[in-house]
Amino acid sequence: MNNVDPGNNRCWNDDGVWHGTGRTPQVSRAGRLVLLATLLAILPATWAFAGGQHEGPVHTTDGIAIQGYDPVAYHTLGEPTEGSSRFSADWDDATWYFISAEHRDLFAKDPERYAPHYGGYCAQAAAQDQVAEGDPEIWTIEGGRLFLNYNNRYQRRFRSDLPGNIASADRNWPGLRAGLIEAARGE
Repeated sequence: MNNVDPGNNRCWNDDGVWHGTGRTPQVSRAGRLVLLATLLAILPATWAFAGGQHEGPVHTTDGIAIQGYDPVAYHTLGEPTEGSSRFSADWDDATWYFISAEHRDLFAKDPERYAPHYGGYCAQAAAQDQVAEGDPEIWTIEGGRLFLNYNNRYQRRFRSDLPGNIASADRNWPGLRAGLIEAARGE
């Protein structure tokens, strides 16, 4: 037999153990919207600063850009390919890995052609004037430029209006980059 205490929305059974009544507390629509807005404002900032990641002009993990993937391979092989520390180059305060000396040399001659735009951070987040890490497995090449996104949902949103999102991210990136450089210096 269960007894209900309507004053606190709880019940207990014959063994004296308290249980919820199974009724879910109701949160107003305005309350849910405030919670959602708060989460959306906080999450991108926390994504960029997780783990051993660096918030400098190029997103790195333990000093390695784009998690060790070869940025040239996206352009030459058409797929993400993990590079090797045997073939590496330093550029823009990051170490970049490649699958071959040939890819390393191509990158060294024109790094801005091959490196992901927005420092390997999420292109859709940059379009929204925010910073989030980019996933090297979630990528797009448009107009010869490599873009990474945080997840598949962000990639779909980014691809839904490539010209508009690229224009917004291009506008926002100089300010975002300056903020990342300041944060890396501890200013």
